[in-house]
Amino acid sequence: MASTFQAGAVLYAKNLALVKEFYEAVLSLNVEHAENDHVVLASTPFQLVILKVREHIASSIEIESPPRHRTEASIKLVFEVPSISAARAMTHLHGGELFPPEREWNFQGYRVCDGIDPEGNVFQFRQR
Repeated sequence: MASTFQAGAVLYAKNLALVKEFYEAVLSLNVEHAENDHVVLASTPFQLVILKVREHIASSIEIESPPRHRTEASIKLVFEVPSISAARAMTHLHGGELFPPEREWNFQGYRVCDGIDPEGNVFQFRQR
């Protein structure tokens, strides 16, 4: 049965398994549905759909190691986490990067910090 959610996002990934494992582990999201070309991760009230980039497009995408930051993207995913410090450790453990504490700042009652997932997609974690 599908969860009820209030907000969601769709993210394209070259390596579906890697990106799924990253967001599942770092954000403690549950796999709601999975097929060869997509996976649905969810928690109340959020749903993240990760779609595998089609092969003819994926073959032209190079993911560097460590991944190059995709700072020119027109969107940044934002997630509330209980602890930026704990999220930093989990992010690194699962192939991403959360910027160091000296790059954190305060915004609208949150402590915030940007990072990148294993494919270089920029995200932001916010801690109350």
